[in-house]
Amino acid sequence: MFNSQPQESNSMNLHPFSLERYFAKHEFSAKYLLSSSDCETLGQQELVAMADSTTGALWNNLRLGYTESPGHPLLRREIANLYKTIWPDDVLVLTPEEGIFVAMNVLLKQGDHVIILSPAYQSLYEVAASTGADVTRWTLETDGVKWKLDLSFLQRSIRNSTRLIIMNFPHNPTGFHPDQKIFSSILDFAREKRIAVFSDEMYRFAEYRPEDRLFSVADVYEHGITLGGLSKSFGLPGLRIGWLTTKDKDLMKRFVQLKDYTTICNSAPSEILAIIALRARDRILDRTHQIIHQNLDHADRFFSENYSTFEWIRPMASPVAFPRLKFPEAVERFCDKLMESKGVMLVPGSLFDYPGNHFRIGLGKKNFPEALTKLEEYVRELR
Repeated sequence: MFNSQPQESNSMNLHPFSLERYFAKHEFSAKYLLSSSDCETLGQQELVAMADSTTGALWNNLRLGYTESPGHPLLRREIANLYKTIWPDDVLVLTPEEGIFVAMNVLLKQGDHVIILSPAYQSLYEVAASTGADVTRWTLETDGVKWKLDLSFLQRSIRNSTRLIIMNFPHNPTGFHPDQKIFSSILDFAREKRIAVFSDEMYRFAEYRPEDRLFSVADVYEHGITLGGLSKSFGLPGLRIGWLTTKDKDLMKRFVQLKDYTTICNSAPSEILAIIALRARDRILDRTHQIIHQNLDHADRFFSENYSTFEWIRPMASPVAFPRLKFPEAVERFCDKLMESKGVMLVPGSLFDYPGNHFRIGLGKKNFPEALTKLEEYVRELR
């Protein structure tokens, strides 16, 4: 039976966040970020220019005091408008990383079992494991053409202690995206077993076609928890605005209570800017889609011309992909030498605990073609 009772306290036991340490080392010194997971960033003036009369007045008259802990009422209303059945009271505004921390520490305790889609953003499994839960990785596999998900693995991995399934669609770092049949099968199975589902939907709205967009888990599953935010598809990571949504009232109450021990409330300027962005979402997302589609064309040509060096596993959605280096050289060394020679930062797949010489590329930046040219220059020098 689904367990929403208060959990026992647990001590923190977190390993260093390899991906974030790698970005800390290179992100602000590299000339080209070819592995960014966020889309082209908007400037403050550019965003404020999109304000309507209501949000313009909120911005101009903003006072820098404390904000409401669950989030500005208007912001929660705009977030709820992204969903079909979610109301403002079903929304908690926080930073995206905080959302992972809060959810995992409310949902899990020592001895629980978690199944997580893998490879994954490290904090999704690291924070889960820090609660004392046992984590099983449900690993995506590739045939060199596309990524595949084995549904039978999920069925074989369920235990009596399984409390949570963690998934992420569109998927980071592979760009995998299931069809509605596979997605529904996962939720039907979770419902049958009374297991909660935590859905990282940070890349939602970056699907290549509107018809490929899945329903949000919080919309269609009574024990579903959704993580959303403005960092990726909206190109606004500096706002640090994300949210948790769930129709489970008890869970939401406990999320809010734990937030009292983290950030307490959100940045007042960020909340107003987030309202502006959500009201202008069609303009912002149209810009995102245009950039991604153009860069997909560039990537298709590049990897086709360099097929002897790289294996191009075309993403199905999102601004990220996970190709493979065919060189016998370890991808970590390849990435280090590329950074030294051309100032291009690539993220090796080992930072996602995934073997096989894969690396992540980001398709959401305007200078992607230029960065790709530098990568090609480096590859030619190696031949």
